[in-house]
Amino acid sequence: MDHGMVGSAQSGRLLVEVREEGSSAVVQPAGELDHHTADLLREPLEHLLAKGFSRLVVDCTRLEFCDSTGLNVLLGARLKAEAAGGGVHLAGMQPVVARVFEITGAGAVFTVHDSVAAALAPGAD
Repeated sequence: MDHGMVGSAQSGRLLVEVREEGSSAVVQPAGELDHHTADLLREPLEHLLAKGFSRLVVDCTRLEFCDSTGLNVLLGARLKAEAAGGGVHLAGMQPVVARVFEITGAGAVFTVHDSVAAALAPGAD
């Protein structure tokens, strides 16, 4: 598998790292995903989709907070990925972030995995 680092972006409250894993791309936001930091996640997701990655895994293990703006970024990426025949998979959500998805019902439209390894496993779709 290709484990090449694609890049990273950072603000004071959010760091986003991206790497390619075979035909999937793994995006790891760390910190707080909100109105002020959402573009730091939106831009690499859109870049990966434009580059031809339709299967995106968002590693949420280091995501400490997600508000409605962050949720909308993920929902937008999901729509674009599904239109390209893929999807957005969420992995390793912390309870505080999982609660946002539960309250809003957004958890029902994403494939959620316990870990990145599980999300990348063959047949994880």
